[in-house]
Amino acid sequence: MTNTRKSTPSHPATKALMALVTMLLFTPLYAFASGEPQDLTMHLAGFIAIGIFAIAYVAVILEEKIHLRKSKPVMLSASLIWAIIAWVYKTEGFDASVEQAIRHNFLEYAELFFFLLVAMTYINAMVERGVFAALRNKLIEKGFSYRQLFWVTGCLAFMISPVADNLTTALIMCTVVLAVGENKPEFVSIACINIVIAANAGGAFSPFGDITTLMVWQKGIMPFFDFFNLFLPSLVNYLVPALIMQFWVSTDRPQQQLTEESPLQHGGIHIIFLFLFTIVIAVASHSALHIPPVFGMMTGLALLKFFGFYLRMNDHVPYTNVMAPPGAANHEKFDVFDKVAKAEWDTLFFFYGVIMSVGGLAFMGYLSLASTYIYGDLGPTTANILVGIISAIVDNIPVMFAVLSMQPDMSEFQWLLVTLSAGVGGSLLSVGSAAGVALMGQAKGQYTFFGHLKWTPVIALGYAASILCHFLLNGNLA
Repeated sequence: MTNTRKSTPSHPATKALMALVTMLLFTPLYAFASGEPQDLTMHLAGFIAIGIFAIAYVAVILEEKIHLRKSKPVMLSASLIWAIIAWVYKTEGFDASVEQAIRHNFLEYAELFFFLLVAMTYINAMVERGVFAALRNKLIEKGFSYRQLFWVTGCLAFMISPVADNLTTALIMCTVVLAVGENKPEFVSIACINIVIAANAGGAFSPFGDITTLMVWQKGIMPFFDFFNLFLPSLVNYLVPALIMQFWVSTDRPQQQLTEESPLQHGGIHIIFLFLFTIVIAVASHSALHIPPVFGMMTGLALLKFFGFYLRMNDHVPYTNVMAPPGAANHEKFDVFDKVAKAEWDTLFFFYGVIMSVGGLAFMGYLSLASTYIYGDLGPTTANILVGIISAIVDNIPVMFAVLSMQPDMSEFQWLLVTLSAGVGGSLLSVGSAAGVALMGQAKGQYTFFGHLKWTPVIALGYAASILCHFLLNGNLA
């Protein structure tokens, strides 16, 4: 006799499946009693949103393989996630709360966008005036040995990144390494690893050094100068692996490299000091007048525009325009808007996609759910150390934005810990930070994922040492 119970609706498995589908589709219908954000973590729309973001981020990770700019998938992800949220809320008549949430997240992004745009414009202005090219040539002309150059580029990366940001600093130092390390791929590889570690470590103790520290400062979590409590832990994070890796760097001297002429042009030094003054304005106005730092940066952009006007009127030796077509006038004068146009727009739009996507998932309730487990069950110390490890796999920007969106109740000691771990944790893998990804492209074939991975245990030792140093020095802030 055939048993037909398995196909009948009364079978327990069938009932469970029907109950699950009902819960996924209709649970929120009983929850929309107010205009407050609703928990959509067990709703079908929530699972679709998680899937969309996961697919988008896989595309970001595979950027070098599929040659798809990283901003494209996350921007589409942001649009789809919020469209899904809006559709769910519209069916329940709560459109206004979604609009307010989008405006709130977009305002957070707008502050970050204009802040970074000004910083990028200043960096581009210094590049055009030959500031970094002059630095590169000076280093090459000194005739350092490979090991000396290993230390010089690393220390400069650590010192410059707190002001110029870790990505720009790493690219500048890499040009020096590539120039003197021609036909020496083993030196280029280990020097690039050293630069990535140094740039990330240097950026971790300054609000201007990394996007994650900038986000924490703009959120008002800590005053500007409190970040400098991380100086020694960040220094330890760089020195521990560097001291070990140096023994694998040759003490031979490379042959003198001939470089193209790139003299420091009129106004280059002035722009450096103008940028430093802009930072002072941003910090002082935020500390004394409680004005968002971005307004200080925009004031600095105005000053750069006026200085650009001065250069246009008085620059009698304009720079050579290498992009000019044959037969065209091969000179043009300083133009600030040209520096704005050359900003890293793909990076800026990537931040938009990440912030809006993560903001949408937070609105659905996923970050509250994660916060309850990570910061509630594991505790803040374990959670914040794990943030650094996760940021080596997933870029530290969405990880830090997620932490800020969770709003865990932590002491200043713990906020400094997560700032440190997110900043330096990305050094564990070459794909863990913007500096590492950029250098893989710049030193293609010489600095690789697996070349970096070989030194991950040593870098992890520095990561652990920096956290221990933080506990020893800043434990009184707990």
